[in-house]
Amino acid sequence: MAKMEVKTSLLDDMIGVGDMVLLEPLNEDSFINNLKKRFDHNEVYTYIGSVVISINPYRSLPIYTPEKVEEYRNRNFYELSPHIFALSDEAYRSLRDQDKDQCILITGESGAGKTEASKLVMSYVAAVCGKGAEVNQVKEQLLQSNPVLEAFGNAKTMRNDNSSRFGKYMDIEFDFKGDPLGGVISNYLLEKSRVVKQPRGERNFHIFYQILSGASEEFLCKLKLERDFSRYNYLGLDSARVNGVDDAANFRTVRNAMQIVGFMDHETQSVFEVVAAVLKLGNIEFKPESRANGLDESKIKDKNELKEICELTGIDQSVLERAFSFRTVEAKQEKVSTTLNVAQAYYARDALAKNLYSRLFSWLVTRINESIKAQTKVRKKVMGVLDIYGFEIFEDNSFEQFIINYCNEKLQQIFIELTLKEEQEEYIREGIEWTHIEYFNNAIICDLIENNQTGILAMLDEECLRPGTVTDDTFLEKLNQVCATHQHFESRMSKCSRFLNDTSLPHSCFRIQHYAGKVMYQVEGFVDKNNDLLYRDLSQAMWKANHSLIKALFPEGNPAKINLKRPPTAGSQFKASVATLMKNLQTKNPNYIRCIKPNDKKAAHIFNEALVCHQIRYLGLLENVRVRRAGYAFRQPYEPCLERYKMLCKQTWPHWRGPARAGVEVLFNELRIPEEEFSFGRSKIFIRNPRTLFKLEDLRKQRLEDLATLIGKIYRGWKCRTHFLLMKKCQVVIASWYRRYSQQKKYQKIKSSAITVQSYIRGWKARKLLRELKHLKRCNEAATVIAAYWHGTQARRELRRLKDEARNKHAIAVIWAFWLGYKVRREYRKFFRANAGRKIYEFTLQRIMQKYFLEMKNKIPSLSPIDKNWPARPYLFLESTHKELKRIFHLWRCKKYRDQFTDQQKLIYEEKLEASELFKDKKALYPASVGQPFQGAYLEISENPKYKKLKDAVDEKIIIAEVVNKINRANGKAASRIFLLTKNNVLLADQKSGTIKSEVPLGDVTKVSMSSQNDGFFAVHLKEGSEAASKGDFLLSSDHLIEMATKLYRTTLSQTKQKLNIEISDEFLVQFKQDKVCVKFIQGSQKNGNIPTCKRKNNRLLEVAVP
Repeated sequence: MAKMEVKTSLLDDMIGVGDMVLLEPLNEDSFINNLKKRFDHNEVYTYIGSVVISINPYRSLPIYTPEKVEEYRNRNFYELSPHIFALSDEAYRSLRDQDKDQCILITGESGAGKTEASKLVMSYVAAVCGKGAEVNQVKEQLLQSNPVLEAFGNAKTMRNDNSSRFGKYMDIEFDFKGDPLGGVISNYLLEKSRVVKQPRGERNFHIFYQILSGASEEFLCKLKLERDFSRYNYLGLDSARVNGVDDAANFRTVRNAMQIVGFMDHETQSVFEVVAAVLKLGNIEFKPESRANGLDESKIKDKNELKEICELTGIDQSVLERAFSFRTVEAKQEKVSTTLNVAQAYYARDALAKNLYSRLFSWLVTRINESIKAQTKVRKKVMGVLDIYGFEIFEDNSFEQFIINYCNEKLQQIFIELTLKEEQEEYIREGIEWTHIEYFNNAIICDLIENNQTGILAMLDEECLRPGTVTDDTFLEKLNQVCATHQHFESRMSKCSRFLNDTSLPHSCFRIQHYAGKVMYQVEGFVDKNNDLLYRDLSQAMWKANHSLIKALFPEGNPAKINLKRPPTAGSQFKASVATLMKNLQTKNPNYIRCIKPNDKKAAHIFNEALVCHQIRYLGLLENVRVRRAGYAFRQPYEPCLERYKMLCKQTWPHWRGPARAGVEVLFNELRIPEEEFSFGRSKIFIRNPRTLFKLEDLRKQRLEDLATLIGKIYRGWKCRTHFLLMKKCQVVIASWYRRYSQQKKYQKIKSSAITVQSYIRGWKARKLLRELKHLKRCNEAATVIAAYWHGTQARRELRRLKDEARNKHAIAVIWAFWLGYKVRREYRKFFRANAGRKIYEFTLQRIMQKYFLEMKNKIPSLSPIDKNWPARPYLFLESTHKELKRIFHLWRCKKYRDQFTDQQKLIYEEKLEASELFKDKKALYPASVGQPFQGAYLEISENPKYKKLKDAVDEKIIIAEVVNKINRANGKAASRIFLLTKNNVLLADQKSGTIKSEVPLGDVTKVSMSSQNDGFFAVHLKEGSEAASKGDFLLSSDHLIEMATKLYRTTLSQTKQKLNIEISDEFLVQFKQDKVCVKFIQGSQKNGNIPTCKRKNNRLLEVAVP
């Protein structure tokens, strides 16, 4: 029955306790045991109220599939098993539906899975928000920013193969629909000391190994790098290769991600050039050299590396070499230059490498922000995701751990404040009386670190700014003076006598009692790391680089903007960043993910209780549970509470008709739960002790078993009754079918018997009839045989008689034939000599003609009409026959050739024939036109969008479309026009706009005039008094004059049944409005080559010069 139950709460099928608030009893051992039990069953997520505890499984689990995303989508937070998707969905729906800005704080030590948790949150939000091209692009850019930042900000450590060595806070911005618009990334405290030195067993930042492993040989050559890791002093060799990590593939992923985020090719190239320069800085080595004044000076051993760095960065080699050897100090108007010894030179080199990489990382974050920032200025909803270091307690803790633990103190402070605030607001909202909750307030520890006058950071800054000799020991002395009486500060050298004999606390250390436990810090390096100085000479050398990116990274190196003011210290910068972060987080609704590392071996299925206990303490998880359950441990809305427990009361089962609160009151009164164990809010029931909740769950479980038994009993009864009724119905059906079958069998038997009797009777009758018919047939056959024999005898007798008669007649015929033959031969001998000549002549003539025709058959020419060949005449008497045969053959092959023509070709040849009749031997231009086919449509008016207007205006089929030149009678100059000939009209249109200028019906065209010379001018004469003739005749020039005149002639003849007059003369008159002008053609040389030109001589004469 449990398998059929729909899961509606995390209490269903719960392994251990899904929410630590319900853990009973609550202590450290039960807390760890509950986590271990769930971890062993692959339940890596557990709640503390709305806080998610995440244990790194160190393996892939099938709980992040798209199906899981859909399962947790739009579900209540406590409806399903604990999962990071449930918190992500709750935060996203609160942002989208309630317009509340959200932040998700992910904390935990290195290797606990903080980075993966932040990726899961972002991937879930990307999966459930809107779709579309723009939205998908924004989501892709937000997701692809992770590989870039991981490559430049993550490294392999002893605890984690992909440890984030910087803190990251990302604000994802959404519109009113919940679709992402963009984001803003803030980074905190990059561990830049890793660039120059890594602990044993750890690696430098990923990007160095990715370039050397994944870049092509050509690309490495451009960066002046070699693939061998051992060539570079900044790369640790003992952990250069990491099992399961493909640096080459990751490099391709990073380059692709940079392209998706929006990096230009030259920007990507510049970034990798800076990385290569940092890598090669570690190979610069120095040697001591004594000067005349007795001071030591450092010199570079091998300048090849320096030369390659300068080629990469565009810096003058001498400038950078001097910056590594000298230091210039400016005080007011004075400049003092001092030499650097070898130790100082190495410090300057490492400081430059650290600053160069740190500033490059900050530039990358800024550049990514430019790409992913929201483009619109509308009001945005914001979800922040904070992925930052957890509390760190190492054997050797220095300035970095101090800063990280300070940040975690601030996060713990805001967590307690916001958690209590959320509890108090819910109590007030529900009308429950608020009681004061006792908890540890770590504000006193934060004040110890950040107080502006007496805080440790303030003392450190004051010591760094103090003139004179400043060391880490003087800083510790100042701390011992100022903080000695503070209850959370411990030092062997302080005035407090209780630590004087504490041998666990060295003299060069101090200890702070954080909320997560005591941490001892070694004071060595605090002052230098807080100063974070870069010599001004190196800044100015970087600013002088021809490399645009490096120049932008060092703006303080500009001599025009020299600022003698000391730059802010690392501690003060981080303090300001943390203050800004806290202010930002306080404006948002917080959601917490606490990440825990189960073991130090990075192995699956191993749960180290001591390690987990250590993390539980410094994460303050037990404190979180106590704060959460200080008032009421469990609360639930009335509707789901009544739906879950209504079967425990007869009045509420199976349906409650009234309000849900009244139903819950009836239920709790029926169960006799003490009143001090619960309270009724406005919309929720509050349960004080987890034991009460578990009691309800036990009662519900027992009641479900009883209900399952009852349902099983009713089901079995229903099943038996159903089976009985089915059997009864089957018996009735079977009986009816059997009776039917029995009657059918009886009927078939009777029917078969009747048929058998009938068949026997019909057989007897048939046999009797057959005997009678056979007897009658035998009688008939006997008579027939007798008659046949008689007829045969008679026939043979007649045959013999006829044969005798025939032989007699044949003998007579033969004798008569011989007699006639004899008579003919005797007569023929008389006339043979007289007719022999004529017979021989006719026979000879017949044989000659036969031979002639047979030879003609083999010598006959080709079927081409233009083939003039014909065989020679063999005999003179065949002259006329030979010519007639040639004529007949030519006519026949011309007909065969014409039969091959299509209608279109026939039309073309008819036009060519018409042109021949009109212009042959009359127009000098005609011979050149014979070989040119008449195309008609020289302009593709129907296909060219330029002539769409002209096409729409002409409804008829266009016979010819050509660009002509219209001659202006005023000056003889030509203007381009489109000449169109249709079935009924002649049209002239503007070539540029396609506007029809003139339209003349064919009936109004009276004559076409042209010269006899080799030019294309012609005049179209119009009927006087017609509407078209108001502006006068047209004088035009065309490259296809013969074709245009021929088509105009044929079209006019077809429409008007009258022949168009074609006048060919070197001088003719043209009517222009009211005046007649003479057009005269003359021979002459032209400046334009072979192009005829027209010139106005006077008002009555246009002269055309033809070459």
